[in-house]
Amino acid sequence: MVDTLGLLLGVMVTAADVGDRTAAQVLLRQVTDAHHRLELVWADGGYTGSLIAHCLTALALVLAIVRRSDDMRGFVVLPKRWIVERLFAHLMRTRRLARDYERRTTSAEAMIYWSMTLLMTRRLARPHPQRA
Repeated sequence: MVDTLGLLLGVMVTAADVGDRTAAQVLLRQVTDAHHRLELVWADGGYTGSLIAHCLTALALVLAIVRRSDDMRGFVVLPKRWIVERLFAHLMRTRRLARDYERRTTSAEAMIYWSMTLLMTRRLARPHPQRA
């Protein structure tokens, strides 16, 4: 889960037999406990169903589903989805995350946090243009 700048708010690596909606409930709970001002979450079409009602009633979050319109053809990345896709590209630059080397989900999560720390420090250290 990332914010609108593409910075990591929370991560959860699960086994293949755990559904995305089930894991999303746990992750959303963790993120809302850490980030109290969170009010709106954008998600793709895979997170519809009872998760929308769960977010509203249990977490006081609005879960907005970003859908493709029917007239879109081919591979089109939706504007809000692009933020997450850009994060995945940054993570894949970390060689160890490009393959599934980890045996434990906690190790994989730690590698993601490590990769995001590298990205965030690069952004902080980048020289900013001088203002006139």
